Amino acid sequence: MKSKSLVIRFLYAASEQSADIFYLSRVFVPDPFLCFVVGKHSTAVVNRLEYGRVRAQSSCDEVLLLETVQGQVAEALKLERGAVGPAEMMRYFAQLNKAQIIEVPEDFPSVYYAKLREAGMQVRVGQAPFFPSREIKNAAEAKALEAGNAASAAGIRVAERVLRASKVVGKRLKYDGRILTSEWLRMMIDQACLGKGAVAHNTIVAGGKQACDPHEGGHGPLKPNELIIVDVFPRVQATGYHGDMTRTFLKGRASDAQSALVAAVRDAQLAALAKVKSGVSGGAVHSAAVQVFEDRGFVTERRGEDFVGFIHGTGHGLGLEVHESPRVSRGAPRLRKGQVITIEPGLYYPEIGGCRIEDVVRVTKEGSDMLSSLHYRWKLR
Repeated sequence: MKSKSLVIRFLYAASEQSADIFYLSRVFVPDPFLCFVVGKHSTAVVNRLEYGRVRAQSSCDEVLLLETVQGQVAEALKLERGAVGPAEMMRYFAQLNKAQIIEVPEDFPSVYYAKLREAGMQVRVGQAPFFPSREIKNAAEAKALEAGNAASAAGIRVAERVLRASKVVGKRLKYDGRILTSEWLRMMIDQACLGKGAVAHNTIVAGGKQACDPHEGGHGPLKPNELIIVDVFPRVQATGYHGDMTRTFLKGRASDAQSALVAAVRDAQLAALAKVKSGVSGGAVHSAAVQVFEDRGFVTERRGEDFVGFIHGTGHGLGLEVHESPRVSRGAPRLRKGQVITIEPGLYYPEIGGCRIEDVVRVTKEGSDMLSSLHYRWKLR
């Protein structure tokens, strides 16, 4: 019988940016460093600046000093010490472990991929995520995600408080004697997240027509009688896990069309949440939301260069990245117990406004457990 080829798996990235290398090492390092896995044994190679901290905090089985490794590689490969870089270290460790195949993640630096291939190494690109176990969250990870969503909720509560306290002055909202803008409200939201130990990036505070572009951050003065989408997805500094919640508010008087729009989005969310269960496909969850919109007459279509209606999926995985596997959209595969997903249907029509409501759940055998908590009252007088 043909023997199985030994595989060595390499990552080279900064764990502050790479979810995969952080998942393996469980320690934040601001600059790229080498990690590799042989079988179930993981090793990190770091410089003397990081060595003591990584040895104390990392979950890797072994931590090696970069300066020592560079000397070993130079001797083994007969190179000048200054010529030893990440690709040379990978060649050395592959040979040391008698590995026939090198596996790297999709976002692996191409310069080192090319150097390994030029050196005659067999290199293949692994699946995404590089560690499929990232999709299944244990109890500790679920708790970390719950903390992330508590930070999101703190930010959204500040937005609600400020909008509620603001005054309608003509076609503008004023707060504390100043015109209330998306930028100012976003700053206050982000400060609230910091108070919960989380850093928020690209928080969305978008009103009126701006809210009809789902990833528009929002800019300029906020106006009365317009739907305002507030989407907050901070990263908890201590754990690396995110929150991701969205609520929609309106300061002033809502029209019948706006009220119908918000009611449809909330009902679509409830229908999708009711469908979530281990073994049910993400596509079926998405279809439950779509059906509500279709039954209410909310059409999704293209108008010239723009798209209106329900123009995105119902949700996505949440964890060390804001958007990760699995998908909750048309054609998405079956959900599995322990996956954490967002449920965030939305409707977008420039003549009415945009509305999105988002919560986070952990998939269970019977249904789901909610990891986010905040009310859905949207009309603010």
